[in-house]
Amino acid sequence: MLEGLADKGFGKEPLAEMQKVIEAQSSDLFDVLAYVAFALAPQTRAERAAMAKTEVHQKFTDRQQAFVDFVPAQYVKEGVEELDAEKLTPLLRLRYNNAIADAVADLGSADQIRRVFWGPRSTCMRRVRIDGRATALRTLRRC
Repeated sequence: MLEGLADKGFGKEPLAEMQKVIEAQSSDLFDVLAYVAFALAPQTRAERAAMAKTEVHQKFTDRQQAFVDFVPAQYVKEGVEELDAEKLTPLLRLRYNNAIADAVADLGSADQIRRVFWGPRSTCMRRVRIDGRATALRTLRRC
């Protein structure tokens, strides 16, 4: 969707300016677009990360939960790009000081590591709220 908007002249820079204008620097660009198009209050990355932490904590071991806590913290600090699938290896390297063997020891097999990463990722990226956000964002995705 963001690529489609960029093709129409609304790239990342103009959207970032819009983000500043509505004082939503701590929110994702999708929240900014939902605000502009549908007057929906933006949800901050910190709020989204807290929701993810609550929803996924009971699903993992203590060592896996440490990584589960790390992923949303990076999301809050750096933004939604930290949740991209290609960020998994750099996040593992950052969390485990480049020792991937330690990550495997704590988190399990490659499949288990992906499951641990996708837990908070999918919750943070979810755009559904009772106030109609799902409909708004389905409409925005058609852009």
